[in-house]
Amino acid sequence: MFDNSDSDEAPRQRMVETVAPRVDDDRVLEALEAVPRHEFVPPDRRDRAYADRPLPIGDGQTISAPHMVAIMADLLAVAPGDDVLEIGTGCGYHAAVTAELVGDEGVYTVEYSEELADRARDRLAELGYDGVSVRAGDGREGWPDRAPYDAAYFTCAASSVPDPVVEQVGTGGQILAPIGAGIGSQRLVSATKRADGSLERTEHGGVRFVEMRG
Repeated sequence: MFDNSDSDEAPRQRMVETVAPRVDDDRVLEALEAVPRHEFVPPDRRDRAYADRPLPIGDGQTISAPHMVAIMADLLAVAPGDDVLEIGTGCGYHAAVTAELVGDEGVYTVEYSEELADRARDRLAELGYDGVSVRAGDGREGWPDRAPYDAAYFTCAASSVPDPVVEQVGTGGQILAPIGAGIGSQRLVSATKRADGSLERTEHGGVRFVEMRG
């Protein structure tokens, strides 16, 4: 969606090469290469935009390290045409990567901070991801008006997966979230929704995310 012919193309390719060993799906690498991460970070941090590390984006929030975005996109295994719910829009970068995988009209993202939501909405539209739907609100409530979703993921840590989000994901759909009450106890958990509404869970190691607000 974005014209990739800019001066940041080479650093972006090096970033993709750095995270490639952690990813099985080549489509995820193509998505990372397509999205201009430098456009989502504050101007004074753009020289570090393609380093494999999280960066502050304001309001106490961060943009996740590229390898974490890649790992989460790989685990979620979404397909073109899927409808995906994101909890925690932040700067909009992860939503843009997801839009590359499913199409921008299939991405619905909820951000607690109205300021960040407005900023992300504008930035996504400027970069050609104008079909991504952004709403300011409490991520614990999901986005019921647009349900059901084929998948949902959290870019912030929660003590457990909120029931409304579980209810809004269709049977067989996947939820991916950092789960844990404190920074040191967070685990990346993927869960598939069974027909009876329960979740079949798998853990994928320790992670460090900003905790969900609200």
